[in-house]
Amino acid sequence: MLKTKYLLDLYHDLVVQNKGEKEFHQAVLEMFQTLDPVIHSYPEIITNNIIPELLKPERIIEVEIDWVNEKGENEQHLAYRIQYSSTLGVYKGGLRYSPNVSISIFKFLAFEQTFKNALTTLPMGGGKGGANFNPRGRSAKDIKLFTEAFITALAPYLGADTDVPAGDIGVGQREVMLMVEKYSELKDDAYGAFTGKLPDKGGILGRKEATGHGLVYFVEEALAVIKKTTLNNKKVVVSGSGNVALYAAFKAREKGATVVAMSDSDGYVYNPEGLDLDIIKEIKETKRERIRSYLDYDKAAIYENDAVAIWGVKCDIALPCATQNELDETGVAALIKNGVIFVAEGANMPTTKTGVELLRDNKILFAPGKAANAGGVYVSGLEMIQHQKQVKYTFTEVDAKLQSTMKAIFQNSYQTAKTHNRPNDLLFGANLSSFLLVAEKMLEIRKKHTG
Repeated sequence: MLKTKYLLDLYHDLVVQNKGEKEFHQAVLEMFQTLDPVIHSYPEIITNNIIPELLKPERIIEVEIDWVNEKGENEQHLAYRIQYSSTLGVYKGGLRYSPNVSISIFKFLAFEQTFKNALTTLPMGGGKGGANFNPRGRSAKDIKLFTEAFITALAPYLGADTDVPAGDIGVGQREVMLMVEKYSELKDDAYGAFTGKLPDKGGILGRKEATGHGLVYFVEEALAVIKKTTLNNKKVVVSGSGNVALYAAFKAREKGATVVAMSDSDGYVYNPEGLDLDIIKEIKETKRERIRSYLDYDKAAIYENDAVAIWGVKCDIALPCATQNELDETGVAALIKNGVIFVAEGANMPTTKTGVELLRDNKILFAPGKAANAGGVYVSGLEMIQHQKQVKYTFTEVDAKLQSTMKAIFQNSYQTAKTHNRPNDLLFGANLSSFLLVAEKMLEIRKKHTG
């Protein structure tokens, strides 16, 4: 637990004031554990009450969406947008559709997004949002009708100079384009108010692939610097099969790795000789089927009807790319038993607190999501720049910038940890460096206002 009374008191107050918000508590505690041994080296941050200010979102938007589905039935869903911090720029972060959302989840995601965006060095603040709408099994018409109602409710709070959302779980390019269309009926500059658009509709080439590709670029750099090895001939397990997971898997294969298992929320498929990623892409992107149907194409594969059991598959590198808290202590123990050397997060905080501690205790290299999966929001930032400057980046230009940025994020995290006598502790390095980027900017702004 925390040793610094200052942080311990702040955390206690946070828990009391945000009762039951366990995901938000988890995210703050992780950051506080990084700050615990070093916070007194930054007295200005303490005396200026920077941390208490950072624990409070600047604005919480919560609305009930009343809409009529294609059958003429009335439905109600809750929608949220957490505009967490505008210290570094406009609010930036995804929108998700999922029945498993809450104010706690969105506050945790927006808190994390604030620091992830800081690591990119682009002028973006942190935000997150979405609705407890489940798109699974819904018709295209219902998704359109709900999305129109959703954006109508959120439109007053969004805009190119205020808050620029993107997609997230359950919200892909199709849904983003529906949002753009509806927003354009309501306000100006719809193309500047969202990222993740189709490339020929104001989007940027490479955004779809960016988070997954960026994750592998980060992994590649960490392996080279810390482990003095490459991805070549490594066995990789990837949880999930959405954009992040798919494009991480493809990039890992391109780098010489063998992807042996992938999953969706129902279960996972496994082939020790490697999965056919083109088939999985067709199943998930074109046919929109469950991953179990992969068995129809690969007779050597097996399917397990338990998604979290994927961590029992023997691998060198594990890439959790599905959702928060999917990799717990039991999963980590299974990975360690099977010889894993590196766990890198493609999703937002997919590893539980006890899971992270077990990785650290066993000296397993671990890359937190705020650093390892920052490639997606970085390229979203490039899409914003592309719109502002009215330029068009090529895929090659985007990919080169992405590679350079992911290497820089790794080096920032690595060197920060090394400087504070925490060698190879990328969680410590990413947390501290991102926190200082935000906190020092807050101090600068405050001095301007009071000076």
